[in-house]
Amino acid sequence: MHEVTNALAQANKEVTNRFDLKNTGSKCERSDNIINVVSDSDFHLEQVVQVLMGKMAQRKVNLQSLQSADPVTVGKEVRQAITIRQGIEAELARKIIKTIKGSKSKTQASIQEAKVRVSGKKRDDLQAVISLLKENDFGLPLQFVNMRD
Repeated sequence: MHEVTNALAQANKEVTNRFDLKNTGSKCERSDNIINVVSDSDFHLEQVVQVLMGKMAQRKVNLQSLQSADPVTVGKEVRQAITIRQGIEAELARKIIKTIKGSKSKTQASIQEAKVRVSGKKRDDLQAVISLLKENDFGLPLQFVNMRD
């Protein structure tokens, strides 16, 4: 989240300094896990979103973790909400567990809060599960942590 805040600050700075976006009222704001992008027209909104995505990529924030809603016109402003996805939704977690169990590996998988926990006796089995999950595209960046001996 700290990198997201830094990327927002950089994007806002570039938007205020860019000649084609001056005096458009364009800005990016974050509240909790939602980034609100505001501008005066669809074209300018699209430009601001491109700047924001570029800054996110530079800060190594995976763009798959961002989910964009459709732009909405409110009065003279055009707004777009971008949700920052953290954790794994229950439906996606079930799909991941089904993939792990379908591989017939000697591991157990369970859902704990917004995480999928995989346990097994051998490190090789866990590494096989990691490589299996990296091969599949679940539409969300996966992180693998706390693999102990």
